[in-house]
Amino acid sequence: MDRGKSVEGDGSVRLQVMELRRISETCGSNTKFEPQSSLEKRGSNAESVCLTTSKSVIRAPETKLTLFALRLSIFEKAATGLGTLGFIWATVVLLGGFAITLDKTDFWFVTIILLIEGTRIFSRSRELEWQHQATWSIADAGISSFRMLRSSSHVAVRKLKSIFTPIPNTRKQSQHGREIAAENNSAKTGSSNYPTTPTTTRTWICSDVPLLPYGQWMFLSRNVSRLLHWLQLLSAVACVVLSSMKLIMRNYGDVQKGETDKRNRKSALNIFYALALAEALLFLMEKAYWEWKVIYCKLLDEVNSECELGPLGLVSTRKFFYDAYSRCINGSIFDGLKMDMVSFAMDLLSSNSPDEKLVGVRILRQFAFSERFSQDTLQKIGINLSVVESLVEMLNWKDPEEEEIRKLAADILSKLASKKQNALRVAGIPGAMESISSLLHTNRSSCDAADEIGGKKLVSDHAGYDYWTFNHLGLLILKKLAQDHDNCGKIGNTRGLLPKIIDLSHAGERLLRDESVTRSQILTVKRSLQLLKMLASTTGSTGKHLRKEISEIVFTISNIRDILHYGEKHPMLQTLGIDILTNLGLEEEAKERIGGTGGVLKELFNIFFNQGIPECQNHVRTAAGEALAMLALESKSNCHRILKLDVLKRLNRALEVPLLRVNAARILRNLCSYSGAECFNQLNGIGAAAPTVLSAVMSQENKLQEVMVGLAAQLFKFITSEESSMIFQKAGITEEELAYKLLQILRQHYNPSAKVPRMRRFAIELAICMMRSNAKNILVFEEQGMEKELEGVLETTSELESFRVFSGTVGLSRHSIPIHSLVENALKQLKER
Repeated sequence: MDRGKSVEGDGSVRLQVMELRRISETCGSNTKFEPQSSLEKRGSNAESVCLTTSKSVIRAPETKLTLFALRLSIFEKAATGLGTLGFIWATVVLLGGFAITLDKTDFWFVTIILLIEGTRIFSRSRELEWQHQATWSIADAGISSFRMLRSSSHVAVRKLKSIFTPIPNTRKQSQHGREIAAENNSAKTGSSNYPTTPTTTRTWICSDVPLLPYGQWMFLSRNVSRLLHWLQLLSAVACVVLSSMKLIMRNYGDVQKGETDKRNRKSALNIFYALALAEALLFLMEKAYWEWKVIYCKLLDEVNSECELGPLGLVSTRKFFYDAYSRCINGSIFDGLKMDMVSFAMDLLSSNSPDEKLVGVRILRQFAFSERFSQDTLQKIGINLSVVESLVEMLNWKDPEEEEIRKLAADILSKLASKKQNALRVAGIPGAMESISSLLHTNRSSCDAADEIGGKKLVSDHAGYDYWTFNHLGLLILKKLAQDHDNCGKIGNTRGLLPKIIDLSHAGERLLRDESVTRSQILTVKRSLQLLKMLASTTGSTGKHLRKEISEIVFTISNIRDILHYGEKHPMLQTLGIDILTNLGLEEEAKERIGGTGGVLKELFNIFFNQGIPECQNHVRTAAGEALAMLALESKSNCHRILKLDVLKRLNRALEVPLLRVNAARILRNLCSYSGAECFNQLNGIGAAAPTVLSAVMSQENKLQEVMVGLAAQLFKFITSEESSMIFQKAGITEEELAYKLLQILRQHYNPSAKVPRMRRFAIELAICMMRSNAKNILVFEEQGMEKELEGVLETTSELESFRVFSGTVGLSRHSIPIHSLVENALKQLKER
């Protein structure tokens, strides 16, 4: 029984899917002539959320470093504890109690060991401080590596020459940061970089500080950590040797009988030497473990590789490790486990050092775009408003030497804005839109003529500065921000931003037709058009204001016209441009500007009728038809312009082409409705399309049937009673059959549908025309129950049926005659027989 039910259920689901597919094929995609809901999009987002929340937790690579730091800190704290105990034992028990009675050899051994241990403890307590600074400038094997000494030996002679060099008056910027910038710029340009001027620096970078006026290399702060490191190793080895010698020989001097003050001396010395030996061995074990993991197991390289930070990321990985290790040493051994690479990078953004900021944004950029860590990274960045503000502020940095920082910050913000909540935070930062606007740098004023001929790139202040990349990133960020209605308003209200966006949509003949044009240039035009489309399609009062602002900029329509004229190789750009025109056509003033711009209507018709367009690009022709229908709607002047193009016969033939017939019917209906009485003679030839229209009314359904019924209601105005019988005969139907079909349509659409919101209105209009043209039709409608159906329409009227076009779910362009007035008019016609 259950099995039968399941089979039946599967069958019903299959039928529903087939029905939906059939409806979608018949109706086509949503347009401005039907209300558009976002329910489906919300469903898809919910599904994606469910998928992301079901993913398992992935342990980040840097946890290997924090665990390594914890284990090292255990060795370190144990050695420090034993050293402290040994020091106390020596000072209190040995030197304090037996200093006079100690053998001379033991006295000096204890003293030397204490001095050595004191030196080692002091060196150890200061080493990490110096190591933190050294990590920014030492990019070889590592601070505590024996390999470091070998790798630096070949420059010893050169360094000795600078030992007695006095400090220069001015200091160059951090060598490490400048090498990074040089590598990136050379990789991009492949030649010499843009000229740089010396930069005034107001602070020292710790690793470059010369501690003494002479002997600059030896006393440079970045080299002090090396000296401290080797001093510790030598101290520990010396301690092991001295302690072992005394524990093996045990020559502490003989205790004479009766010398009570010397009887515990041997045990006390054994304890001291054992403590010193244990401490030194623990320290050497720590160093051996360090060398094993860092040099032979290459732990830092492994973590850096798993984080995908690249060769330059090894510096930041080492810095992260030292920070974690310092926390474990200075506080609880578990403090380092609380660190992660993302928080570490966010802390670096608050630094005053450009090099540290660069490392921070590099890490954040890599993790933000990582498939494994993107979600967690973006969440941490998004909830930290100060970090987002820092990233936004970096967008204003126009110094060529800070180009990489600016680009990485823009990359991160483009990814961050993908999440709606984060997009709201970014847009809510004061001055954020102005900062993003600074990325859209254009300078066409000095090269307009060259660009019209086909100049391939914008003029830039620096020959090597990559303005194209910043244009792309700026448009990408704005696109993602524009997904929110409120952000669209902020974009429109930002001074100078809309003109920049429209300027980037400029594309001349050479740009669109030249095969050698780079992909980045086309991408700039594409993204600017996509953004303009989003802004122009905004709903409500915000959308009305934006459409007004966009259409008032004098380059908007002319830029799109050039794309329509020269862009046959770029159908995507043409489609975007046409969609912008369609959205702008929602406003009366914009509609007149578009129609008044020479060549726009002509180019749209050329695309609409172009049979040479490949089938895969048919969406361009469909978009052009919808734009023409929108521009002809309620615009007498545009209807006159269309009629002057002499396209009426071609529109009649287009009614028989499946791809074009829906929009061709809309255009023809608008021409009939809004051209005015003075164009009556020009529209006389439209009656030739009547048989095709009536056949479609009888055989089609949904959207196609709706537009054909609407067109038929207008065609009857241009058909005499004598022509009417010939048209019905040619169509192969009778007026009674058409009347019955209209009644059937009213029954099928008892409630108004969002897919065909004007179906009942058009059916009633056609019924009124039929009753006026032939009194016999009144009797036919009455016998078939037309009055009852009309009363049902009165009971189910909706605001949905009151508008010609829609912006989302907002109705625009209200019908001059309400549907209830049409019903009353039809009822009046029924009673006048």
